Order: sequence, then structure tokens, then C-alpha cells
Amino acid sequence: MNFIITMLQGGVKELLNYLSAHVITCLVPAFFIAGAMAVLVTKGAVIKYFGAQAKRWIAYGVASVSGMLLAVCSCTVLPLFAGIYGLGAGIGPAVTFLYSGPAINILAIALTGAAIGWHMGLARGVGAIIFSIVIGIIMSFLFHNSEKERLGEIETLPGESSEKSGKFLVVFFGVMVAILIVSTSKLEPWLKVAIDIGLINSLAIMVHHYFVEGEFNSWMEETWSLVKMVVPTLLIGVFLVGMVTAVLPPEWIARYVGSNTFGANFAASLIGALFYFSTLTEVPIVKGLVDLGMNQGPALALLLAGPAVSIPNLLVVNRIMGFKRTLAYFILVVIMATLTGWIYGFFFG
Repeated sequence: MNFIITMLQGGVKELLNYLSAHVITCLVPAFFIAGAMAVLVTKGAVIKYFGAQAKRWIAYGVASVSGMLLAVCSCTVLPLFAGIYGLGAGIGPAVTFLYSGPAINILAIALTGAAIGWHMGLARGVGAIIFSIVIGIIMSFLFHNSEKERLGEIETLPGESSEKSGKFLVVFFGVMVAILIVSTSKLEPWLKVAIDIGLINSLAIMVHHYFVEGEFNSWMEETWSLVKMVVPTLLIGVFLVGMVTAVLPPEWIARYVGSNTFGANFAASLIGALFYFSTLTEVPIVKGLVDLGMNQGPALALLLAGPAVSIPNLLVVNRIMGFKRTLAYFILVVIMATLTGWIYGFFFG
């Protein structure tokens, strides 16, 4: 009975921590960005740069480095992924973005280098970029036929959004990304609020002067639609993870990943891909496990799999692109993280 109570308390605690730490600062700005994308960014533009006919080096190149600009976690990236995927991005570039968004933001890489070692920070950054592209290309190959059908349906949908100039879109989305970055930063609370108020006022001015009739309402409707699709499943996933982590001590994990075996790297990758890590928390967690005896190889595997995938993330991705694609994505992340950690461990383990 005490075991069950502990699990339930862990689930509630994780859920409350998540709501207090992430909904306002991370998810809300991300939902508004994704909703605006659905209204202001034309399907033609997404198809041009991320669709099946787009130049691969552009599509995968842009998608793979996107995380350097966004300090988002595996859950915050979901509305952005849903937005570009729904607008007609190919599954390859979309999945590359889905992985890279939370995996390679500059702050996380710098913190990894400072806490664990420069070689780990460098390996994480380079590995995540290559890793995201490889996973995207494999996903594109695996689902080539079904993607043709999906993208064909999207391209024939009526009702293109009204055109906005490229300069306006850069400034508009730049301001919203700035809100997301400031809100998730380590600045003093009063300073964050002051900056965000200024940025929100700038958005209000742009909406007033440049939005045509009905666009603002469409933006809010798209945002709310994404909230309804993502949030309920996401919160269930966070609660489940909290239940498990409440009864799974870190010392037990470290005991089984103390050497650079294939099994140890696989275990670290699997744990990382199932458990939820909020932005930047993965670094002190892995540092603590390394101090307890975790090998450098499994440590990298955990860093590569952990921030980008989690049970809450996978539950929502399943709703967006279906079970088969989600399962393939999950398996590829675990395999790639395992192999990368295993190879890295030979040199630094």
C-alpha cells in the first residue's frame, strides 16, 4: 500500500512541478508560435523548404540546427512540430526538427561542457546534429509511399493564408521566439516580466497594424486547437513518469551503467527515451550519475536520448503522426543513442 501511495505522490508532485515550471514559461509561448505558423505561414512556404520536393540539404540543414535557437524541451517542441507537419513538411525534415529542437540548444551544450567536460559537450552537439539528420532520412525512406499520399492531400487543400512579407514574418516570429527564450532564461523574475511585457506590446502593435480582419481570431482558434490536442495527453504522460521515478532510485540506475557495454548503453538510451527531462535538468542528473559511477558512454547515450524523447512526448507524437511512425522514431532514437554512446565510450570511457 505504501508503494502505491509513494507512486501516486510522485505522479502528483511531478505534475505540479511541471505545471509550475513549464506551462507559463515554455508551453504557452510555443503554442502561440505554432498557432501563428498555421495562420501566417503559407502551406506553399513550408512545402518549398520542408516538403518532399525541397532540396534535402536545405530542409535537413535548417531543421537540424533549429534547436540552437530554441531552448525548448521534448514537450515544448510538440506544438511547433505539429504546426510544420500539418502544414506539409515532409516526415524526414519534420522529425529532424522534432529531435533537434530540444537536443542541441546552445545553453544545454555549454552547460554539458562545463559540468561534465568539453569533450562531452562537443560530442553531444555534433552527435545530436548528425543523429537528427540520419533519423530524419531513415524515417523518410521507411514511410516514403504513405508520405506521398499525405503530402498530396495537404497540397490540394483549399484556403491558403494571406501572404505576409518575409520581413514582417521574420520580425513577428522573432519577437515570439524572443519571448520564449526570455521566459525560459535564468534572468531575474522582475526583469523577465519587464522584457516580456515590452515584447508582447510589440506583438500587439504588429497585430493591430498588419493583421487583416479575421486573422487574429484564426490565430487564437489554431492555438486552442493545438492546446486541446497536446495538453491532456501530455499531462497524463508527465503523471506516469512521476509515478515511476518516485520508486526508481538513481543509485540503482548507475549500478547497471557503470561500464561501456552495449547493454549499458542500451539501458541508458531506453531510460532516457522513456523518462521526462525538463530543459537543462538532464545535465545535473547525468553529472550526478557520472559521480556515482556511470560510464561516459552511457552518459552520452542518456544525454542524446533523454532531452528529445519521453513518454509524454511519444504519447502526443502518436496523436500527430500515428503509431507506426512514432514507434519507428522511438526505436531509431534508442538505437542511434546506444551506438553513439558505445563508440564514444571506447575513447573517453
